Amino acid sequence: QVQLVESGGGLVQPGGSLRLSCVASGSIFSINNMGWYRQAPGKQRDMVAVITSGDSTNYADSVKGRFTISRDSAKNTVYLQMNSLKPEDTADYYCRVGGLISTFLGRRPFDSWGRGTQVTVSS
Repeated sequence: QVQLVESGGGLVQPGGSLRLSCVASGSIFSINNMGWYRQAPGKQRDMVAVITSGDSTNYADSVKGRFTISRDSAKNTVYLQMNSLKPEDTADYYCRVGGLISTFLGRRPFDSWGRGTQVTVSS
């Protein structure tokens, strides 16, 4: 099993910054993609940013130039630096991590989600 714990959410004024963190733990053999998704009230969950094991990144158009995703593979941690925040960035932010876990049956793929952290951008 893999557990993901997000932190760093909160209330911030428009134009402000926040940094989200997500730590993965468990019987992890390797991690491939790590990403952040968000879900606003009454809306579907959408991809915000993804980073591969080779550090390639992909961003939603709405956050390009404002958000930066990064990872510390030694710590099984992914970050999301969010700058120039707008009210429309208000949402619950979820971490997603995929890779391989070690079991008594060998290595198995996993695709885990965190419980989310709330980000509110308001004056």
